Amino acid sequence: MAEYLNYIGGKWTRSTSGKTFDSLNPATGKSIGKFQAGNEKDVEKAIDAAEKTLNEWKNTPAPKRGEYLLEIARILRKNKEKLAENMSEEMGKIMKETRGDVQEAIDIFEYMAGEGRRLYGHTTPSELQHKMAFTQRKPVGVVGLITPWNFPMAIPAWKISPALIGGNTIVFKPSSDTPRTAIQLVEIIEEAGVPAGVVNMVTGDAQYVGNTLVKSPRIRGLSFTGSRETGEWITQHAGVKKIGLELGGKNAIIVMDDADLELATNGIIWGAFGTTGQRCTACSRVIVHEKVAKALEEMLVKKTLKLKVGDGRNKNTDVGPLINEKAVEKSIRYASIGRKEGKLLCGGKPLDTAGYFFEPTIFTQVKARATIAQEEIFGPILSIIAVKNLNEAIRVCNSVEYGLSSSIYTNDLTNAMHAIDQIEAGITYVNSSTIGAEVHLPFGGIKKTGNGTREAGIEGIHEFTETKTVYIDYSGKLQKAQGID
Repeated sequence: MAEYLNYIGGKWTRSTSGKTFDSLNPATGKSIGKFQAGNEKDVEKAIDAAEKTLNEWKNTPAPKRGEYLLEIARILRKNKEKLAENMSEEMGKIMKETRGDVQEAIDIFEYMAGEGRRLYGHTTPSELQHKMAFTQRKPVGVVGLITPWNFPMAIPAWKISPALIGGNTIVFKPSSDTPRTAIQLVEIIEEAGVPAGVVNMVTGDAQYVGNTLVKSPRIRGLSFTGSRETGEWITQHAGVKKIGLELGGKNAIIVMDDADLELATNGIIWGAFGTTGQRCTACSRVIVHEKVAKALEEMLVKKTLKLKVGDGRNKNTDVGPLINEKAVEKSIRYASIGRKEGKLLCGGKPLDTAGYFFEPTIFTQVKARATIAQEEIFGPILSIIAVKNLNEAIRVCNSVEYGLSSSIYTNDLTNAMHAIDQIEAGITYVNSSTIGAEVHLPFGGIKKTGNGTREAGIEGIHEFTETKTVYIDYSGKLQKAQGID
């Protein structure tokens, strides 16, 4: 069986722990390879390498750094189909989605390459004569990146590309459920000629690798995507460093009585069961006007029962497996809760087969404060909540502790604008699903979804750079601000 290595200082190396772990194909439960069980010493070596090359990299002109990103994008595009197939084997989602995952990585590397010729600051008039005032973007330094398994190439790319274009060096810890995809991305970064030590990767358990990154005073910035509980732990233990957190969602689609129900049904199915519900932007709640609730339920059940569950590499599969056994157990637990809190319309149990499969599941007659309507499940379980009007729909939408993505289906512009104004979320879609972010726009949420940072777009640059304010006084005399003589 193949053994994969860590990448530190431009070299592929085994962990000092001498231990490995397996990554499993969730469609079969079989191992696809052995990976390094990294430890604190590996992380410290990676930080050493990142520190050693930091000055060289940050002093490389940003347009030149952008050329490396364009080359990474080119190699990704060349290998897109193979990367997508490998990702489907390791992570489980269907090939259409893994192709999209790779394409998102291509797009963000291309976009951030262009930022190498911008990295805009802000110029403003001084209050004094013969004095110039402006800001610049400067690298944070050595940054730690901790990424999840559900977008094993796109999310690392979201973090790596702005970190690189901003002039930072990197220590990268991928999820232990999808280390091979991360390694393949790092191999491409190496092939593109990015200097040794600029990007370093250590695989292994969060207890050793992640904790060391979080607590190290030499890590000046940390970007994490994962659970709310882990995000809260990070804020308590990271010390004084720049932190970006993306911590999940409990996203709702509102369907008004004037909506195109066929369009809404397609959006809900995609939002609820795409990636087997394992997206922070997944639709796990449908808030529907009572006048059309019954019709929508019937349409949803009809389409859901036609979905084919199976290996994501099979072209006929619509819904792949969950990521691991714990995810199946979690979905079983929430389905059991759902039977007490609502009416089961379809699904509700795992498949009696090899792999980690769970039926697409719909509950109706769910109350807004029900457990299944409040807690992030991260599985293919959808709750339907009927409401009397738009104001009630928005109150229900906002009743959760998360605020990532949201959607409203309506043909009334007033309804749409009121929802945009009043929904508490970082993203709102009109007549589209809750998923489908574009890389040139900021991505992130409010409330317990994160700490206010955004990824992608220009705000992705802000996450990985510091603002430096510059004053140039060419008056030839001492001038004091605020009118001080």
